[in-house]
Amino acid sequence: MSSALRTVVACLAVLLLGAALSPSFVWAADKPQTITGQVSDAMCGAHHAMEGGDAACTRACVAKGSKYALVSGDKVYTLDTSDKAALGQLDKLAGAAAKVTGTVNGDTIAVSSVAPGKGK
Repeated sequence: MSSALRTVVACLAVLLLGAALSPSFVWAADKPQTITGQVSDAMCGAHHAMEGGDAACTRACVAKGSKYALVSGDKVYTLDTSDKAALGQLDKLAGAAAKVTGTVNGDTIAVSSVAPGKGK
């Protein structure tokens, strides 16, 4: 192997190793975040169509198979959990403000905890 080729291979190896060991690269996706918003459902998002208010609509949609969601500003996150305590808290907070902690992946939050929020 020529000296120039060895240098290029060594530089690439160092760059790849640096990227793999970088804390922001390795841990960014796994770091839990707390997001506040209004508990809704994934079908309706921020705009409920059923009569009876946001809470009743959310509960009805979830009963029909929709997942809970969190509306935070202009963003709607689908909440992914099978934890009965978290689901119970989401049901209790349907249509109300909540603080959801979990791992965010795009528009989905893998929920680790739910607590009442301030506001509506």
